[in-house]
Amino acid sequence: MYTLLYRRRRLLVAAIVTLGFSLAIPLFAAVPVTIRVNAARRGYAIPRDFCGLSFEAKSETHTAADRRGIRGSMRPLFSLGDHDLITLFRNMGLGNLRLGGGTADGLHAAHPTRVDIARVFGFAGAAGVKVIYSLQLENGNPARDAATARYIWMHFQRNLECFAIGNEPDVPGYHYPPHGRGTDPAIRGYRSYLADWRKFATAILRAVPAAKFAGPDAAGKLWAGRFARDQKNWGHVVLITQHWYIGGGPFIPGTRKALTPAMAANAMLSQAWIDNRCPHFFRQNVAPVLAAGFPCRMTEANDYLYGINGASNAFGAALWALDFMHWWAAHGCCGVNFHNTRWIPTDTIYVGPSGGYRMNPKGYAFRAFDLGSRGRVEPTALTNPDHLNLTAYGVGTANTQYMTIINKEHGRRNARGAAVTIAFHGFTADKAQVMLMLAPDDNVFARQGITLGGSAISNHAPWHGRWRVLNSRSHGRFTLIVPPASAAIVRVSGH
Repeated sequence: MYTLLYRRRRLLVAAIVTLGFSLAIPLFAAVPVTIRVNAARRGYAIPRDFCGLSFEAKSETHTAADRRGIRGSMRPLFSLGDHDLITLFRNMGLGNLRLGGGTADGLHAAHPTRVDIARVFGFAGAAGVKVIYSLQLENGNPARDAATARYIWMHFQRNLECFAIGNEPDVPGYHYPPHGRGTDPAIRGYRSYLADWRKFATAILRAVPAAKFAGPDAAGKLWAGRFARDQKNWGHVVLITQHWYIGGGPFIPGTRKALTPAMAANAMLSQAWIDNRCPHFFRQNVAPVLAAGFPCRMTEANDYLYGINGASNAFGAALWALDFMHWWAAHGCCGVNFHNTRWIPTDTIYVGPSGGYRMNPKGYAFRAFDLGSRGRVEPTALTNPDHLNLTAYGVGTANTQYMTIINKEHGRRNARGAAVTIAFHGFTADKAQVMLMLAPDDNVFARQGITLGGSAISNHAPWHGRWRVLNSRSHGRFTLIVPPASAAIVRVSGH
């Protein structure tokens, strides 16, 4: 239940958004920002399956340990009977499901049965997603992988994106002593890994000659680029995959003390995470892949390893995730899968007290990205004299422009709203509509009461978010207020 003050505030913001900000004074300070979109320079076409989730291979199986992990539920994770999970996937606008992680490999790897696999792909068909399916490499068996790949190819090719072999082969725990702590003597470093990977891939190709592969699901720097260069002329690799938890471990830097939710939220909403960390990681890990001519996908990503309760599962993480996905799309990445490590409360998908699947606020970022990413990336320039903590991304087609504006200002005392003016070059605007992603009281720690387009995303009914007309047009420009700790998706039609 919202407070009376918040209801009045939200009505005021709606009036400002709909009618232009000359009719009312917002309850926060709004500073001017101008966004110029160059629609004449359309670049990378964002794939429709850009948004995805990643789950452990163990999530495919139905074991006693899994049942304990999901609070006594006797259901497997993925099945046609999981209507709440299917509804969440569809409402979030997801297009990709990656299955793998640490439980795909090693002496204790999960070994899904054909019943498990059929259940997973039945779910994928109902949820409308393509699957990146990981097979075992470390301590694996090429013949078993080939048999699994053939079964999937013969029965579920329609919902298969590609196969992956192994997971994070560049971490020390993967390499056999004395090079690391691994248990597979065939893998001692990059060269032996690549030889073993090719042996497994060749066995799979004998069973499925048209099979396509992704790899290497690297955890650190360098291996993704090396793998791309070494496989450039091989012909069967279609995707290079990388992992990144941008905040690293959930600790205060240089200590083993846990970050507080406030520390984590401030970090993920800081300009440094996008302006500094993303470019550095791009130069080291992704640029070499793109230079080799491959698409690159982050098949595991998140804010912090294992997440931070109170921050990773709160509204601030949704603002960060939306910003993160748009930044990577603008730099040529073909998708991001946020990882559900285990059944922990910070996962995007978690299990509620009654055993049903629910969504943390980060799921709103996926739907907001889906709404504002339907076209090609377009360059944007900001005039932001007051240095508002705000980012903006342009995407467009010949007839429609989309702007995603993320105001990361937060905190009750000093947060500022943005009085945004949008101008276009190379596009004649006609009419505009807007959706806002909001939390109660602009609270980045909110976990309930969040809306997109005035509607919540639930696990039991279709999402009914609505575009609202933006009437504040002058000489082809549009103006709107973007409150603190919120995001706006603007859709502009024209020619």
